[in-house]
Amino acid sequence: MSAAALESLKAAAERIVLDPKYHSLFAVVKGARNGAVYGAKVRFPHALVMMMLFRSGTLREKARLIFRATSMHACNLARFATIYKLACLFLKHYVATPGKEGPYDSFFAGLLGGYMVFGGRSPRSNKIPSVNQQIVIYVFARVVLALARLAVKPGVGLPVVSEPETSAAISAAAWPLFASASWALVMHLYRWHPMELQGSLRSSMTYIYGDSERWEGLRTLLWHNA
Repeated sequence: MSAAALESLKAAAERIVLDPKYHSLFAVVKGARNGAVYGAKVRFPHALVMMMLFRSGTLREKARLIFRATSMHACNLARFATIYKLACLFLKHYVATPGKEGPYDSFFAGLLGGYMVFGGRSPRSNKIPSVNQQIVIYVFARVVLALARLAVKPGVGLPVVSEPETSAAISAAAWPLFASASWALVMHLYRWHPMELQGSLRSSMTYIYGDSERWEGLRTLLWHNA
């Protein structure tokens, strides 16, 4: 194919992707692409560190686990973005007022995507994949913090607690209490019910607090964990 033909083809493609009537469909494609890239960027360094520090096995076995965790994170975020955006499109054009986004479209689209992508179990083990657990727990923690802030936001939040003076007092005290309670609970759970904690958190806690109770000399006290 000649250079002129390639330029013509490129120009035609540019016109299509910039055409407003195709914007919604290409937004789905871009959402899937960005979900996959973001998932890979976030998961790869995390999986690399966790596998190298806390997993036993050969380098090939660790590499396979790193690839599996990275690909699952990337694929799941891409799938969720696709389902979410398609659901939003459907709700916008076929539910309530056609062509107008409803106030709860994002909620129901997220509900569907969360159920389909993150709500299932592994067919082989019938367990919730650890990658999905971590993603959902990450999201849940941020949701709780956002709802707590919203609850005391003046003019928007709950009665009484969202009044300016009360809101200011709660905001000043909330984070220290939340931080201390979180660490009190995780240390108690690690001490008495460690198997109930998520796997990567339990490994980190064991490395810092469990392994620090054992050494066989200066070498395993300062230079090597074991």
